[in-house]
Amino acid sequence: MEPYLQEFHPPARLLLGPGPSNVSPRVLQAMTAPVLGYLDPHFARVMDDIRAMLRLVFQTGNRLTLPVSGTGSAGMEAALGNVLEPGDTLVVGVNGFFGERLTQIGERCGARVVQVQAPWGRPLDPEAVAAELRKNKRVKAVAVVHAETSTGVLNPVQEVARVAREHDALTIVDAVTSLGGIEVAVDQWGVDVSFSCSQKCLGCPPGLAPITLGPRAEEVLGQRKTPPHSWYLDLNLTQRYWSQNLSYHHTPPTSMLYGLREGLRAILEEGLQARFRRHWRNGAALHAGLEALGLGLFAQQGYRLPVLTSVRIPDGLNDDKVRSALLNEYNIEIGRGQGAMAGKIWRIGLMGENSRPSAVFSLLSALEQVLPREGFEVAKGESVAAAQRVLAEGDGSVAK
Repeated sequence: MEPYLQEFHPPARLLLGPGPSNVSPRVLQAMTAPVLGYLDPHFARVMDDIRAMLRLVFQTGNRLTLPVSGTGSAGMEAALGNVLEPGDTLVVGVNGFFGERLTQIGERCGARVVQVQAPWGRPLDPEAVAAELRKNKRVKAVAVVHAETSTGVLNPVQEVARVAREHDALTIVDAVTSLGGIEVAVDQWGVDVSFSCSQKCLGCPPGLAPITLGPRAEEVLGQRKTPPHSWYLDLNLTQRYWSQNLSYHHTPPTSMLYGLREGLRAILEEGLQARFRRHWRNGAALHAGLEALGLGLFAQQGYRLPVLTSVRIPDGLNDDKVRSALLNEYNIEIGRGQGAMAGKIWRIGLMGENSRPSAVFSLLSALEQVLPREGFEVAKGESVAAAQRVLAEGDGSVAK
C-alpha cells in the first residue's frame, strides 16, 4: 500500500512553542458535530453565540465583531486592509518580527508607513510614538503588537492608544498572542481595531481570526473612496453575512466555528480574571524554573509575557540539537527564534490549555536531562523546585 493511502496517526505532542497550542478534548469533540449549511437557522444561532462571546473576551460592545475565515495573518490583513487606503499614513511600532509584518502589509495597502522602533526584547516607548504623530500630519492609524510573539515582550498598548487618540488617529492592535490569556480591554483602552487568532490562548485549532472594529473604525470603513484590496477580507461584505440578513459572502468553516464556540464557552466558564491569573501564575513559575537552570530570559524585566517566554540560548549550545531532543525523546515542542533572533533564543508558549503546572514541570524536567548532554551543566531538581515555590507563594495576580 502506498504511504499516502495509509491512515495518518500524528504523535501526541506537548506543544509549548509559539503556537499552535494543544486543544482541549471538549473543543475537538464539538468539532465532530454534523456540518450544517451556512444559511441553516441552527447555524445562525452558533454565529450569534460566537459574536456575543467574542465581545465579552475582547471586552467590547463593538457591533462589528466576528471571526474572519483564516489564520491570524488574515486578521492582520483584514485589519489594515479595511482601514487603509492608498496614500494614507500609518505609524507602526516595531520591536519584533510581527511589527515588521504590520509594516509590510501596510505598504502593500499603499500606505506611507512610518516606523517607531525599539530594540528587540524591549517595549515600545509611547512618547516616541507621540513624537512621530507630532511630526507627521494626518496620520490615519497607529498599529502595534500587544504581545510580540517573536520576543516575548508585552507592549504598553493602553498608553499608545491614548497617544493615538490625542492625535485623532485610529489604534490597531495585534492581539494574536494575548487574547484569552492576558487582558485585552478594547473599550477601556480606547482601541479602535483589534484582531487575534484561534490557535493560541483561545485554545482552538488554527483557522479563524477574531476581529473587532469600534465606531470610529466603522465610520472609516463606511467612508472609503476605494474598496479594500482583498474581496475575501472585505469586512463591509463579510459583516452582511454575520448580520441578521445572512447575505452569502463565502462558505464559512463550519466545524472550526463549532470549535471556536466551545473554546469561548470554556473561557467564560473559567472567568476572564481567573484565566488571566492562571496564565500569569504559570508564566512566573516557568520564568523562575528557567532562571534556576541558569538560563537567561531575553525580554526586558517588567515587560515579560506569561504566555510566551523568550530564553537566551547559552554560548556553545546547539539550538537544533536541544529542540530535537525535546521533541524526539520527550514529545515536547518549543519554538526557535524568528528573524534577527534565529539561533539566539528559544520561545516557550504556555497558552490556553497548556498554561498549567504539569506543562511547566514536564519541560523543566526534560531540560534538566537534555542540557547537560549538550555541555550545559544544571543543578538537578532545582528548576522544578523553583517553579513549585512560585506556585505555592501566590495567585500570580501581579501583572509584570
